[in-house]
Amino acid sequence: MEVALQLMSIDDKILLMRLMELYSYEFTEFSDDDISEYGCYGYGYIDDYWKEEGRFPYLIRVDGKIGGFALICPHCDFRREENARCVGEFFVMLKYRRKGIGKKAAVELFDRHRGLWEVCYWKNNLPAGQFWKSVVEEYTDGNYRICGTKDNHNEGFVFEN
Repeated sequence: MEVALQLMSIDDKILLMRLMELYSYEFTEFSDDDISEYGCYGYGYIDDYWKEEGRFPYLIRVDGKIGGFALICPHCDFRREENARCVGEFFVMLKYRRKGIGKKAAVELFDRHRGLWEVCYWKNNLPAGQFWKSVVEEYTDGNYRICGTKDNHNEGFVFEN
């Protein structure tokens, strides 16, 4: 399977909003969020990906078809360096999971944006924790640091590439 990252343009905003709804729905397993009276979860930072420097919205394509998205942003929980970046959101559609798609997309993201990285996930999201540990460990050849919040909510990895 060919995996490609496509930087989204403002014309892709509606597509990202729709994909974010799928992502948010699946994430309720960990977040316990409810939908609004309009039947949407919403995501308050969509517009920021086209307005704020250092944000990058990517579409993940699998053999040319939409397979998910990745949102890169400069707002880290643990890194304080000005040029650090983090994976704000990362979503691979169920159909493409456990096939190496997410790993290929993550590696391409890291390669495109060399420098200081932070990758976090909710501690109760065990599949995400296992996925990111595997990807970061292999990508950095074990040269990373584990981090976590005081309230034990977020956990993640900090590294430089």
